[in-house]
Amino acid sequence: MPNGSLEKYIFSPQENSTPLISWKQMYDIAWGIARGIAYLHQGCDIQILHFDFKPHNILLDENFFPKISDFGLAKFYSTDESIVSLTAARGTMGYIAPELFYKNIGGVSYKADVYSFGMLLMEMVGRRKNINAFAEHSSQIYFPSWIYDQFNQGKDMRVGAITEEKKQIAKKLVMVALWCIQMNPIGRPSMNRVVEMLESSIELYRFHQNLF
Repeated sequence: MPNGSLEKYIFSPQENSTPLISWKQMYDIAWGIARGIAYLHQGCDIQILHFDFKPHNILLDENFFPKISDFGLAKFYSTDESIVSLTAARGTMGYIAPELFYKNIGGVSYKADVYSFGMLLMEMVGRRKNINAFAEHSSQIYFPSWIYDQFNQGKDMRVGAITEEKKQIAKKLVMVALWCIQMNPIGRPSMNRVVEMLESSIELYRFHQNLF
């Protein structure tokens, strides 16, 4: 792909360096990825679960439109299978849904991909790895938990956005990501619902429970 992987555009080597892509581009990329995953889950004659969504596996064409790559860990299931069977956890640490490790949380389903997308989205918003042992404050080591606390306390999330429009984009992406990374897979939205959330007003969805 002409513009390589998403990874090089969201993980800046310098904390305060100028972003390589705009917030509008970030939103368009997130929306494109969500639509792609929704198609894999419900747009084919079979259900395709990818199990390895991460920035490295999102390629960008000449117009920065995202393409999902690396189906090496993908599994194919009948569309009427809501819970699928796996012999072992699969994916990349940091993006793997908890139910792949802890069976008491719930069965494995397409919601595992939803979780991975949420973690990917968090890294897009933060422009950093979700886990950073060298964070300035210990509360910021795990970015999703920190951003959730900021949001719950009504604080400015301070994710690099400057204008009100950019702040609204960042807030929408954060809210969608938080819905996707809930510990209990039952609470996570489908990818079709994620697309709807990205396309709708952020006032349309609120949190009614602790997500962590």
